[in-house]
Amino acid sequence: MPGWVVSDPSQAAALWRIRADGAGLAGVSLDKPAWAGWEDSAVPARDLGTYLRDFEALLDDHGLHGLPYGHFGEGCLHCRIDFPLDQPDGPQRYRSFVTEAAQLVARHGGSVSGEHGDGRARSALLDSMYSPDALGLFSKVKAILDPDNLFNPGILVDPAPVEADIRTHESALSPIAMSHPEFAADVHRCTGVGKCIARTAPGGVMCPSYQASGLEVDSTRGRASVLKEMVNGTLINGWDSPEVERALDLCMACKGCARDCPTGIDMASYRSMVLDEKYRHRPRPRSHLTMGLLPRWERVLTRVPGVPSLANAVLSVPVFARLARWTAGVDQRRPLPRFQASARLASPQVASVEEIVTDQDTSPSSATRTDSASPGFRTRRNHDKGDVVIWVDSFSDMLEGSDLSAVVTVLAEAGYRPRVLADNVCCGLTWITTGQLDGARRRLRAGLDVLAPLSDASVPVVGLEPSCTTVWRDDALRLLPDDPRVHRVARNMHTVAEMLEAAQWTPPSLAGHTVVAQPHCHHASILGFSPDKRLLEAAGATVTVVSGCCGYAGNFGVEKGHYDFSVKVAQHDLLPAIEEAGSQAIILADGFSCRRQVSDLTGRRALTLSELFASRVR
Repeated sequence: MPGWVVSDPSQAAALWRIRADGAGLAGVSLDKPAWAGWEDSAVPARDLGTYLRDFEALLDDHGLHGLPYGHFGEGCLHCRIDFPLDQPDGPQRYRSFVTEAAQLVARHGGSVSGEHGDGRARSALLDSMYSPDALGLFSKVKAILDPDNLFNPGILVDPAPVEADIRTHESALSPIAMSHPEFAADVHRCTGVGKCIARTAPGGVMCPSYQASGLEVDSTRGRASVLKEMVNGTLINGWDSPEVERALDLCMACKGCARDCPTGIDMASYRSMVLDEKYRHRPRPRSHLTMGLLPRWERVLTRVPGVPSLANAVLSVPVFARLARWTAGVDQRRPLPRFQASARLASPQVASVEEIVTDQDTSPSSATRTDSASPGFRTRRNHDKGDVVIWVDSFSDMLEGSDLSAVVTVLAEAGYRPRVLADNVCCGLTWITTGQLDGARRRLRAGLDVLAPLSDASVPVVGLEPSCTTVWRDDALRLLPDDPRVHRVARNMHTVAEMLEAAQWTPPSLAGHTVVAQPHCHHASILGFSPDKRLLEAAGATVTVVSGCCGYAGNFGVEKGHYDFSVKVAQHDLLPAIEEAGSQAIILADGFSCRRQVSDLTGRRALTLSELFASRVR
C-alpha cells in the first residue's frame, strides 16, 4: 500500500481531524444512514488483514455496507454500518449480522470489546467468546455480590437480546417524517458523538450556546435529540412543541455545527425551517416583523434625503428610543444603530449591472483601463486585474459602521477596477434567520436576476457583510436547489480577503501591531477565515483569532430576553481576548454584529479588514 510522510503541521492537523471525526464521518459517508452496532471488535494485529477481508465478505453476505476506521495498529476496528433500521425486519437483520460478526471475531482469536466495555450493546454476544461454564461463573459472582440485581442489571449477566432496545421503523411514519422526509433524515444524522460539547477543540465555533450555559439541551446534540422526538411523533405538538421552542431559543444560528460537526448537522437551517412551519398559519412575534424585515424598513427610512438624519435625531431622544425598542422587540439595554443615506448610490464607482456587463462586451480588455475610467479615488497602480463588482448589502448600505470607500481603496491597490453595484440586491438574510423562507426565496430570486449576469460575464463579485455573503455561498443553494443560476453565483461570490490574495497583493506593514480578530461565525464556518489571517500575518501583525461567537448573532443579541445570554457568550472568548491583548491592540471584525458587540460591551471600535489596510495606504 503506498504511503507518504506528512511534515507540514496544517496537513497533519487535517489528517488527525479526519481520525478524530471518524465516528461521525463514518455515519454519513455512505449512500444510506449508517449506525453504530459493531463498534469495537479487535483481533491480534498480525491477523487484521485476514479479519478485514472476512469482515467485508460478511457484510456482502448480509447485503450491508460499512465504513471501517479505528486503531489498526492495535488490531481494533470501528465501523458504522447501514443497517436498515427503518424497515420492519431491520432489528432482526441487525441481530443476525452482529451474531455472525461476533462468531467471526472469536474465530480470529479476538474480542467483541477491544477498547471499551461490553455493556448493553455486546453483553448478549459474550457466548461467542466464553464457554457456558465461564458465563455460569459470571452469574454466580453476580448473585453473591449483588443478590438483588441492583447494580447494572442486564450487563454481562442475563442480558437482553441485542436488538431489544433498537428504535423501530415506526418513527418514519409520523406526519412530520412523511411530509418532510429530507428534514427527518437530516436531524437523524446526529449519532451522539458529542463533539459539540467538547470545550477544548481549538479553532472551533460549535457550540457557543452550550459553552455559555453548559446545558445539554443547548448543544447541537441536545437540539438534534429534541428534533428527533418531534419528527418521531413523541412530541405530540410537532412544530409548536414547547420543548422544541426551548431547545432552539438560544440557538444563535452560527453555522458552527455545519463545519465542526462530523455528521454535518446544520442546526441553523433546521431552526429556520422549524420557525417557518410553526408560524406559517399564525401571527408572528413583533421581532419577526421588525428585525426580520429590517432591509425593507431601512429602505423606507433612507429613500428620502434627510430622513436618516431625522430618524437618528429622533432616536437619540430617550423616550423615543425606548418606544422604538419596545415596538421592535429589542432589549432596552441595547444601543440602537444609526441610519445613513445609501452608501452604494453615493459612491463615485457606482454602476448598474447593465453598464458593467456591457463594458465587458465592448472594452478591448479591462486590463488596459486606467484611473480615468473610474474616478473618485487615487491608486498607484493600473487596473491590470480587471473589473471587480462590490455588492453592498443592506447592513453596509444603510446602517452606519462600515466604510465602503476603504473596500474600493484596497481593491484598487491590489490592481482591480472596483465597480459598486447600483442595483438594490437583498439576500434575504433576516427573512432566513426569522424563518420566513418564502420571503427569503423571493429575494434570492430577485437577487439572482442581478447577480447571475455578472457571473455569466465572469466578473467577480465581492461581498462585504460575511453573513450576507454566506447566504449566496450556502443558504441559497439549499433554498433554491433547482435554480441553475445559484451555483454560478455562489462560485462567483468572494470575500475581500480572497480577492486580495488572488491578486497576490502585498499588504501594507502592520509590524509591531497586535490584531485581535473576531471572525463572524458564518465567516469562520462557511467562507473560511484563512485568507484574512494569512494577509494579516503577511503584513507582519501578531494575530489572535478569537474562537467562537461574539454573542450578538444578528437579531439574537438585541431581542428582548436574549441580552444577558448574549453578553455571557461574549465573556467566553471575545472579551477575555480583547482584555488580554491590551488597549493598544487593533480589534478586527468584518461582521456588523461583531462590531456592534465590541462597541456595546467595550466602548471600542472594531475595524474591518479593508479599513485596517486602507488606513495604511491612503
